[in-house]
Amino acid sequence: MKLRDHLSSLFTFALAATLPSAGFAAAAIEITSAAHEYKIGDAAFEGYISKPAKIAKNTLLPAVLVVHDWTGNGEFSQGKADYLAGLGYIAFAVDMYGKGIRAPQSGEPSQLAGVLYQNPALFRERITAALEELKKQPGVDATRIGAIGFCFGGTTVLELARSGADVKGVVSFHGGLKPFSVTPKDSVKARVSILHGVRDPFVPPADLAACMADLNDAGAWFQLVGFPNAVHSFTNPNAGNDPSKGAAYDAVADKGAFATMEVFFRGLFAAKKPAN
Repeated sequence: MKLRDHLSSLFTFALAATLPSAGFAAAAIEITSAAHEYKIGDAAFEGYISKPAKIAKNTLLPAVLVVHDWTGNGEFSQGKADYLAGLGYIAFAVDMYGKGIRAPQSGEPSQLAGVLYQNPALFRERITAALEELKKQPGVDATRIGAIGFCFGGTTVLELARSGADVKGVVSFHGGLKPFSVTPKDSVKARVSILHGVRDPFVPPADLAACMADLNDAGAWFQLVGFPNAVHSFTNPNAGNDPSKGAAYDAVADKGAFATMEVFFRGLFAAKKPAN
């Protein structure tokens, strides 16, 4: 048995058949959305905010940051923000690169993401600034904020948690897992959910082990959910359907991952806070 296959026995397998539906259509919540420009220092960034169209008076809603993959904020991450708004949350698809800085599907993305991978302090500065921007938005309950991210974005939300940010929880979808540095003991306030393709060739077992060891040593609460046969980018239909390439969409894993996320956030956001 290969090591990667053996590691699969360490995971909790979240199959879509055993979890609630991840679709939000049944909720029938009307949403509204718009581009949202913000500043980090003197630099302009352009995110996207989606929320329920009707928010009851004197009600504050939970909110979720959505962090894009390495191509930048676009249709995929904005669609996930709409999905979360349909569940009743205020969602902010953040911009980690800067206004107008986006990338095609190949080539340039690794360079754009690489700038941040090579500068962990800048990485954290940008996601922390996006968090503060979300907290300022009307209707947001700043005591009930979460974050999700995909691939590069999964790495981003894990760094947000490791930074000690005051968020309820983060969810990494097929993210890079190797920590940039040792996480200080008792510094992680957020609960962490790692949704991982068991056969992801871009996240070697050593990176997975390093992530678990770091979070364990830091005393963090985390869960690791593995999806059999899934590779990298398993929630993204644009990744194609050929797992042999290392990145491919997997409908079963996609549905199971979002169902897991829904359960995770419902538990974290259970207590409501009235508006002042």
